[in-house]
Amino acid sequence: MTGHIDVHTHMIPTGYAQWLRDHGVHAPGGRELPEWSPDLALELMGRHGIATAILSLSTPGVHLDDGADAPALARGMNEFGAELVKDHPGRFGLFATLTLPDVDTALAEAVYALDELSADGVILLANSRGLYLGEPSLDPLMTVLDERSAVVLVHPADLPGPAVPGIPPFAADFLLDTTRAAFNLVRHNVPRRFPGIRFILGHAGGFVPYAAHRLALSVFAQTGRDLDEVLDDLAGFFFDTAMSASPAALPSLLAFAKPGHVLYGSDWPFAPEPAVAYFTAPIQDSEDIGHHNARTLFPRLTRSSRPL
Repeated sequence: MTGHIDVHTHMIPTGYAQWLRDHGVHAPGGRELPEWSPDLALELMGRHGIATAILSLSTPGVHLDDGADAPALARGMNEFGAELVKDHPGRFGLFATLTLPDVDTALAEAVYALDELSADGVILLANSRGLYLGEPSLDPLMTVLDERSAVVLVHPADLPGPAVPGIPPFAADFLLDTTRAAFNLVRHNVPRRFPGIRFILGHAGGFVPYAAHRLALSVFAQTGRDLDEVLDDLAGFFFDTAMSASPAALPSLLAFAKPGHVLYGSDWPFAPEPAVAYFTAPIQDSEDIGHHNARTLFPRLTRSSRPL
């Protein structure tokens, strides 16, 4: 069989891990920084039937403190990822990291990563230091991404507020953060104003599939938009299965998302290998989720696919 295409898997280059620790970030999202290397990634992929892993940085991205390091760090990480793609044809892809909330440098890096590095798309945090996707100030970036028909992985970040003791952000806050971003994107009509962008919501969209009608009613109350149109926009996102293909969540996701809009994600290495195995098992025999649906977003993987 043809192996999975993993659209939600992370890279933690040594230099990036050290930069995080130098800035006091030892457990992003409430998880200690795990060990990562290209070889470890390939070994994990082999054990779980993953043909291609599209790599990305996770939260907090590259913008900390005053953001002075962000442009150079983003460039270095994107070039590192692009080299991995070249060195391992068909095995790795790249979602380039940008520098939000600094929109101007994010624009420049998006153009470089997509046009020069041939990145497969970009990863954007649901909120960047309180600036949520969908806000009108991000329209210039959306224009650049729309012109390139870019794929955008929406990944949660820490909420712009204090965490609750004993509840690690990855357990619940991350799901709310993604839901907020999806709501704001639809509220500001981003999917219809920038139809070339294909958004993938991480972790099955947070609460979106399960609260969609409640969310849509709120958008309707604020904007007066047609309720069915709002629901169609919410269902029109793509969704990955990272940490989410459970016996309760997966049927709800499949019932809500448009056909062909559910993609495989492992969330490794932040999801430890037993979790990868647990959440992969329910979709193991689904070729649509495993790889067919992803090929509509990443045509180059059809040309470079390899059976496992």
